Amino acid sequence: TETQQIILFSTIISLMLKKKDSYIVCACYRKNGEPPLIKGWIPFLGKALEFRKNSQQFLSQLQQEHGDFFTVLIAGRYITFIMNPFLYPSVIKHGKQLDFHKFSDSAASRTFGYPPVQSGLFPGMSDSIQRSYTLLQGSALDLLTFSMMGNLQQVLRCRFLSSEGSGSDGHWQEAELYEFCKCVMFQTTFNTLYGHSANLCLDQLREDIEKFDGIFPLLMARVPIALLGKTKEIREKLIRFFYPQRMAEWRAPCQFIQTRMDLFQQYDTLQDRDKAAHHFAMLWAAVGNTIPAAFWCLYHLISCPEALEAVRAEIINVVGEKNMKLIFEEDITITRQQLEQMVNLESSINESFRLSSVSMNIRIVQEDFCLCLDAQHSINLRKDDIVALYPQSTHLDPEIYDQPQRFQFDRFVEDGRDKTDFYKCGQKVRYYRMPFGSGATQCPGRFFAMNELKQFVCVTLLMCEMQLPENQQEAMLDNSRAGLGIMPPVNPITFKYRTKKNRGQYEEGGMD
Repeated sequence: TETQQIILFSTIISLMLKKKDSYIVCACYRKNGEPPLIKGWIPFLGKALEFRKNSQQFLSQLQQEHGDFFTVLIAGRYITFIMNPFLYPSVIKHGKQLDFHKFSDSAASRTFGYPPVQSGLFPGMSDSIQRSYTLLQGSALDLLTFSMMGNLQQVLRCRFLSSEGSGSDGHWQEAELYEFCKCVMFQTTFNTLYGHSANLCLDQLREDIEKFDGIFPLLMARVPIALLGKTKEIREKLIRFFYPQRMAEWRAPCQFIQTRMDLFQQYDTLQDRDKAAHHFAMLWAAVGNTIPAAFWCLYHLISCPEALEAVRAEIINVVGEKNMKLIFEEDITITRQQLEQMVNLESSINESFRLSSVSMNIRIVQEDFCLCLDAQHSINLRKDDIVALYPQSTHLDPEIYDQPQRFQFDRFVEDGRDKTDFYKCGQKVRYYRMPFGSGATQCPGRFFAMNELKQFVCVTLLMCEMQLPENQQEAMLDNSRAGLGIMPPVNPITFKYRTKKNRGQYEEGGMD
């Protein structure tokens, strides 16, 4: 079984560790002033299986037993969890002692197969990469929005109006919702970022990305890729897809990708394979969380008729009846400014994030030091240990959110504007929703991702009616990816759809 394989991997790794590291993995003990320590009985693995099975339940139980902060051994790393949102600012402001970028560089280079950017071999590259992310926000987002709209409409028209069971004759068709989201979002995102070419086989690329993504949690747990079957072979295949000479043939990559291509060309020490690995990593980052997020957005809307009707009415009100009727005939334009007017849509997406995001905000301790959490609490931390904020505990806190397990599409709307005031024990919570991280470590592509999701929902709902069959099991989170972002669904979800090409079908109140 998968669990047995993980235990075997952990045992092998623990035996491979050098003696100088044995203190870190096997002989760690709690010192005075340090948080409570929970190690488990399995070498290296520690409490990884319990965390992987249901991270929220596992950590909530430890919080009840040990308080708002404690240290857990998970896959060879000692992770100190801070569970109280009022203590988050004390962690976020300690950028010098608690760093994320070195950890991120090390983990990404190991996982995607390129040399660490901060190794000293590529002076200035890290700062240039960070600056390039400004091309995914602000005014630069306008051009990406326009490109995304065109690509999305083209992909969805092809999907809905193809000769193979399109539903364009007005009859209901059935499909699997997550598969639908994967196909549409992957091709649209790839074309928007990397451009177009007649020789690209994007379906095969998507399948290979999915295979790699299935092993991604083990790679992040530092299981050697040599122990993971054909994963290294799949990774090399994905890297070859992005070799510079091949990318040079692609038409109209976005400015962000072109800037990265130009940047990598400036470094003679960066081999073509390494440049390709960077581009592969960027594609994974662009779709790894956005695709499951797209699923949950649509799923929750389709599951709640009130939400679906409110969001659809808002979209039509902003876009206009004329554009709605033209969408099957020609490309329509929905600007970034128009998307920002859709407060119910944005709230629905944020509510989906709240229910499906199981990320960890990670910092690496740079030196032994005492972290002052508040006036009453300080904890001693060891160099190279991990400090983690666990936002799901806040997202599902009944003191902050009424009925936290329930999807409420307008939870983040107040008086027609974005609601930002949430309270716990009478005190305002600053970090009440954190799907994109916090502080300096927030996802640099968060504005582009949110824009993508708004466009995806807008165009899909303008093109077709959707509903779920009766008596279908509810979608459940795949907890095996706990700590890594938006959870995909663990079970298949069938949905029914019919296109609105024949506008005579588009009646007020819509579905029968």
